[in-house]
Amino acid sequence: MSEKKPHRGDEVTWSSHGQTVHGEVVEEITEDTEAAGRTVRASKEHPQYRVRSDKTGKDAVHKPSALDDDS
Repeated sequence: MSEKKPHRGDEVTWSSHGQTVHGEVVEEITEDTEAAGRTVRASKEHPQYRVRSDKTGKDAVHKPSALDDDS
């Protein structure tokens, strides 16, 4: 998905501990903040995305290059 910017509500997949996780983009993060239990370094030029797992309901934060379109 690195060519296409993810948007809130997009269905995506990502790799976590050797498994593929399915979920949804919850928000775009464009400034340094605390999210998903860690400090996230982000900017408008280098955003990160909070995603929520369909299976566990837990949040994670990833760079757009780590997310794949699940449609």
